[in-house]
Amino acid sequence: MIPPRSFVIVPAAGSGLRFGGPLPKQYLPLCGATVLAWTLRRLDGLQAVAMAVGLAPGDPYWDVHRPHIQTPLVTFEGGAERAQTVLNGLEALAGLARPDDLVFVHDAARPCVRAEDLARLWRAACDTEDGALLARPVADTVKREGAGGVSLATVDRRGLWLAQTPQVFRFARLKDALFEAMSAHALVTDEASAIERVGGTPVLVAGSADNLKITVPQDLVLAEMYLAQQGL
Repeated sequence: MIPPRSFVIVPAAGSGLRFGGPLPKQYLPLCGATVLAWTLRRLDGLQAVAMAVGLAPGDPYWDVHRPHIQTPLVTFEGGAERAQTVLNGLEALAGLARPDDLVFVHDAARPCVRAEDLARLWRAACDTEDGALLARPVADTVKREGAGGVSLATVDRRGLWLAQTPQVFRFARLKDALFEAMSAHALVTDEASAIERVGGTPVLVAGSADNLKITVPQDLVLAEMYLAQQGL
């Protein structure tokens, strides 16, 4: 059986308002490059047919910071929400991808994803029609908050996972699921939730703790340390 081809979508249209600062967080400097450049370099190891990067309308930074990688790069205009951006990316790849090809969707601000995790994720996705995602089992005690910031109860953490990216799905399956969710004005915070909404059960693949998403300034310090530990 011929293995499916791979494609990559990186939503990078966010303004990074929660992070603060003069630049969107994906363009912040990190170990001699930008956060986005590191992310794309890591995904380059997938040897995908093409990598589609979703940019904000009028993005003034991409042409200056576009990285040199082996995978062919295409850009497209992102949407107001992540789901719309990913759907736009699928449309941008529609002339290249076959229905059963794999599409990896990865956060622009996750620059430390490990090659071995990408390889395990690819193998898991090849064996299922519902896709797979990197995730981490919840290790801390979980509390349910009440009014005024009080702790109402302790939540049983057994079976709870924290979703990471990449998340990878068959091209047509993901496109149909996202289109249906958007048409119904349903809230889908990641691609797996769109698949789950139409009855799919994506496989959870244990990811590494250092596959962090840069959200606050302190995360940049951690990312620098993780890249150094990984040997850049």
